[in-house]
Amino acid sequence: MAYTTVDKPTAHFNTKLWTGNGSAGTAQTGVGFQPDWVWIKARAGTQGGQSHVTFDAIRGAGKFLYPDDADGEVTDTNRLTSFDSDGFTVGSNNSVNASSTTYASWNWLGANGTASNTDGSVTTTVSVNTTAGFSIVSYTGTGSNATIGHGLGASPRLVITKNRSSANNWAMYHASTGNTKSLQLDNNNTPATSAAYWNNTTPTSSVFTVSTGNDVNKSGDNMIAYCFLEKKGYSKFGTYVGNGNSDGKFVHLGFKPAFFITRRINTSANWSMWDNTRGYNGDMKVLYPDIPDAENNGDYMDFVSNGVKLRDGNSKWGADGDTYIYIAFAENPFVTAGTKAAGLAR
Repeated sequence: MAYTTVDKPTAHFNTKLWTGNGSAGTAQTGVGFQPDWVWIKARAGTQGGQSHVTFDAIRGAGKFLYPDDADGEVTDTNRLTSFDSDGFTVGSNNSVNASSTTYASWNWLGANGTASNTDGSVTTTVSVNTTAGFSIVSYTGTGSNATIGHGLGASPRLVITKNRSSANNWAMYHASTGNTKSLQLDNNNTPATSAAYWNNTTPTSSVFTVSTGNDVNKSGDNMIAYCFLEKKGYSKFGTYVGNGNSDGKFVHLGFKPAFFITRRINTSANWSMWDNTRGYNGDMKVLYPDIPDAENNGDYMDFVSNGVKLRDGNSKWGADGDTYIYIAFAENPFVTAGTKAAGLAR
């Protein structure tokens, strides 16, 4: 079997930090590529309680969604104003560029273009990065069971959907919770069990399935989905069980993480998010994707060469006996295609 990996994760995912200046038309450079999905959060300061906002190149720079809210899509030309060759440009809105407020953005590379996909029963518009296993998928809801072409050529382990036209919750398929359940990015509810999301059907190499739920397939509404494969050395989506103490669980990823999201799934809990730029081992700064709170500091976990070592028994990420799902993207792969081929790693 061929050994496949992503040798340079920062060519496909990167975090960008800046301090706002209140001026429209401020370019944020240094991402390393032209992103197709941008997620922004005010971290601290007087605007630290601003909602998360997210933009993608299929919907266009002037349109955004709130990851921490069920609201439909909003059009505003004073937030993210363009996707650029090495980042993006922001307006002066407080959620992206208030003076003296610190911000973070998480950026994913798609195709820097779109294509029509007819693999499913619904024709979709897609932006696909097959190297990193990521696609953005736009489709119109039908209100009845349907299949949605994602363009990845393998079965995604993570699908995040949002109804753009109506106030409906974000819906998430995660392979570890399976095709009978949906997580909701914008709240802390226990995963919902219902065939109305994925029609109890696991995604295939060409499509994911949606049923009749308004979150994923309301008739006539515009929908957006973000789909991910698991790529060795770059991305991993799984579960772990907490042990409730400072010598916490080690979560093996096979890479040094750049970005890590987790939440408890056996009962309700907030989502929690870390990255390798806002903090460092011994002082990892956490944000909560489902609420607009400013970041908190603490000795929560360490990012190590091949995974995550928990250092805290907080119920949001490490309670004894509780089960957590995670979403992780790499800073550096533990093993690259070159070292594997040379016999330098086993």
